[in-house]
Amino acid sequence: MIYSTATVAVNPEGETALTRAQAWEGLVLKARDARLFLPPGLCTRCDVVEESGSHIVREATIAGDDLREIITFEPQSKVTFFQATGPREGAIVNELFEDADGKLQLRFYCYLGLRGKAPNGPEEQAEQEWMNSDKGYKSALLSTLKRTRELLAEGRL
Repeated sequence: MIYSTATVAVNPEGETALTRAQAWEGLVLKARDARLFLPPGLCTRCDVVEESGSHIVREATIAGDDLREIITFEPQSKVTFFQATGPREGAIVNELFEDADGKLQLRFYCYLGLRGKAPNGPEEQAEQEWMNSDKGYKSALLSTLKRTRELLAEGRL
């Protein structure tokens, strides 16, 4: 089982401040179309194939892997990506919250396994190391906020 977590400030010193609503809108856009937020070419397909008031289902190709995710929304707070098909199984969560000082934070956490691989085997251990590294999900949080700021500046948010 893979467990990883990372938290970043939504409004670090020197950056254009985002409101909770703007940060939330960025998370929703990311859920609907990962191509807007991932490095060019990493996500080559991202289609919403089902939609309701509480969730969407998207099919995507990310890093060459085809996947299907059921994505639920807790408005202004949490987006959960359930890995229905693809190399991983489990859940990935992006959560907005205020810390003890009242500053807005964005946290990632996940509980995942790798389909067809031994639990806690070398593949899962390598995935755990990557997720906990500076190239893992912390960088994804930072790039999500950066892209949200860009969309805001372009008037697209």
